[in-house]
Amino acid sequence: MTSSSPASPTAEQMPARTAAVWAALDPLVGAGSPLRVLDVGGGSGMFAVPLARLGHDVTVVDPSADALATLRRRADTAGAGARVHAVQGDGDLLHEVLPVTDDGAGTSDSGYDVALCHYVLEVVDDPAVTLREIARALRPGGQVSIATVNRAGAVLARAVAGHPVEALALLEDRDPAPGRARPARRRFTPADLLALVEGAGLRPGTWRGVSVVADLLESTSGADPRAVRALELALAEASPYRDIATGLHVLAARP
Repeated sequence: MTSSSPASPTAEQMPARTAAVWAALDPLVGAGSPLRVLDVGGGSGMFAVPLARLGHDVTVVDPSADALATLRRRADTAGAGARVHAVQGDGDLLHEVLPVTDDGAGTSDSGYDVALCHYVLEVVDDPAVTLREIARALRPGGQVSIATVNRAGAVLARAVAGHPVEALALLEDRDPAPGRARPARRRFTPADLLALVEGAGLRPGTWRGVSVVADLLESTSGADPRAVRALELALAEASPYRDIATGLHVLAARP
């Protein structure tokens, strides 16, 4: 099981709750070769700046000018400003904001090596369109890292917090607070996520749980972060633990 392997130096520096994501990315981004990375919806730079510090060229597309301003400050402070490029735009309209050269059939030899789509599919107008846009921006053989909110984890979180009515609504894929001004964020099952990935013409790898226990242990005083990280990696690909994680993650490749 790959997730039980020791965390890399990159993962060791990141919060335990993202350990599974970094463990999946490390074989791609830690090999020493500079990559072209596209981060869709990653405006504040939580992943973009560490990747730029590793020597990768990162383009961040985000609709929020404020988030992109935070990204710029964070990248400059980290000494990685020259390798981070901010583009204001929406994930479902990448073809309008990114120069992608193809032959008309969506085949590009100059696309991105790696794309990130972390906690974006919950809020976009059409997740399928967004994933197709990301797939088109990848070079053949390029990979996309996709993280989403796990419906089972959301159900349990609301139940444990003392909100059984909201938990039942989430279980049944209903808005837990109908009538609110903003639409409810989507939650995904593993089957939902894999269907979206395959529908975009991508080949998914093994899905994993994100923050299986880290959120639960966050408020526990004295918990050793290294021990929490090691436990996260051990549980990330193991059912039934991954099934109730806060989030879901999968790496998918463009054929």
